Amino acid sequence: MKKVLRNIQMVYYAIYIAAITAAASGYALMNSNLRIDPQSEAGITINSILIVLIIGSVPLSLWLFNRNTKKWAQLPDVHEKLAKYQKGAIIRLAVMGIGLVLGVVFFYVLGIQSMIFCAGISAIGVFFCKPAEVKVVTELQLEEYPE
Repeated sequence: MKKVLRNIQMVYYAIYIAAITAAASGYALMNSNLRIDPQSEAGITINSILIVLIIGSVPLSLWLFNRNTKKWAQLPDVHEKLAKYQKGAIIRLAVMGIGLVLGVVFFYVLGIQSMIFCAGISAIGVFFCKPAEVKVVTELQLEEYPE
C-alpha cells in the first residue's frame, strides 16, 4: 500500500514540477521569437485544440477512474486491486498533467489569457487527484491491506 501511494505521489508532484519548469522556461524565453500570433490560423487552432482537450479530458478522466474504481473494489485480491488502482491513478494524473503543462507552455507561446485558465482548470483537476491513504482505502473498500 505504501509503495503504491508513493508511486502515485511521485507522479503527482512530478506534474507540478513540470508545470513550474514550463513556466520558468516560458518566462525566460518570453522575449524570444518563439511566439505565435494568437490571431493566426495556427494560434486559433492550438487554442481551440487545447480548450477542447482540457474541457473533455478532465471530467472524462475523473468519471472513468471513478467508474473503474467501483469495479476494482469488487476484485477479491487486494494486490490486484492496488495494482489496477495505481495504474489507473497514474493514467488519470498523466492525462490531466498534460493539459496543465501544455496550458502553461502555450500561455507563453501564444500570450493569451485563455491558456492560463486552461492550465488552471487542469491544475484544479490534478489537485482533486491528490493521493492519500484514506482515499485509497475508501475508494477500494479495503478492510485489511498490505503495507
